[in-house]
Amino acid sequence: MVARVLQGAAGAILPLSIGIVRDQLPREKVGVTVGLLSAIFGVGAGVGIVAAGPIVENLSWHWLFWFPLVLVVIALLGAIFGMPESPVRNPGRLDVLGAGILSVALVSLLLAISKGQGWGWADGKTLGLLVVGVVALIVFVAVERRVAEPLVDLSLMRIRGVWSTDLVAMILGFAMFGTFLLVPQLLQLPVETGFGFGRSVSEAGLFLLPTVAMMVVFGPVAGLLDRRFGPKVPMLIGTTLVTAGFVVPALGHGSLGQVVASGVLVGAGIGFAFAAMSNAIIESVPAAQTGEASGVNTIARTIGSSIGTAVIAAVLTSGAGPQGVPADGAFTRGFWVCAIVAAVAIVTALALPAVRRAPAVAKAVDGIGARS
Repeated sequence: MVARVLQGAAGAILPLSIGIVRDQLPREKVGVTVGLLSAIFGVGAGVGIVAAGPIVENLSWHWLFWFPLVLVVIALLGAIFGMPESPVRNPGRLDVLGAGILSVALVSLLLAISKGQGWGWADGKTLGLLVVGVVALIVFVAVERRVAEPLVDLSLMRIRGVWSTDLVAMILGFAMFGTFLLVPQLLQLPVETGFGFGRSVSEAGLFLLPTVAMMVVFGPVAGLLDRRFGPKVPMLIGTTLVTAGFVVPALGHGSLGQVVASGVLVGAGIGFAFAAMSNAIIESVPAAQTGEASGVNTIARTIGSSIGTAVIAAVLTSGAGPQGVPADGAFTRGFWVCAIVAAVAIVTALALPAVRRAPAVAKAVDGIGARS
């Protein structure tokens, strides 16, 4: 538990990285770089799932921690010796009270969502945690409105470019972890079921590589589109591709080609959309609030991921047979749920303000009020 708390605290690296990029690079290079950072954020989750099987089968579960530790130490050395300090400063004090209340709210809600299927949605523990989470969120909003230097500037949530982007982040977090849950299970089920593919854990993980590869490729591409058209266009492309990526296996998942095609579409869509989300935040808030707004967006993705995992697990469990094996129809329903949720992201992306850019270099937006 202590280790997980420390790992979670390190999640601030992504919004801090985006803030540093905005501070250090010329405006015309920010979009592509942020696109690459956002793609790597998604790639990390995918690589972890792909590599876990071979590591456990050929070494031991201990190496699931040793290998990341080596990478983290390399990153730490790079941060110490290779990263210049940002010249941008925004003096203030940490809102300890707000951070504590928000932590109680998120832990209560996410624990209830993740354990609700096992405990029962009408169980006292589940309902109690949901009530605590909702009440804590209400108290958090009340406190943040009265604090001189709040943890989260709630006025940012009224900006169309911010709230629409956060909603898309939550929805795509749901969809991304939906595919990470559905596809490996489908691939690992025995061929005797009539719809499974009988693949090992390692082999099933390899089928997620196209998804991961597409994230790497299309994150920077989204940055290039952002430079010319703004973040709305790549976000619409991304949410559309993710929706199509779930419609394909929902209509039929009897061949490996359909599974791979789904992974390619979802990976490309997430690459586009994640990069566009980060750039949309940059467009919508002043430079001094980039890290704060990006952090809230990251929280939205995490909440969506937790909800998606719980909902898809419930769909599969509800369609399980006497031996606990999900029926083919359960996978079909799971893919349709993700497709419908992703389609909502398309509608939400339409609410993002359009940005018109000159063909050569985009206009600077630092310090400019958000578009509403």
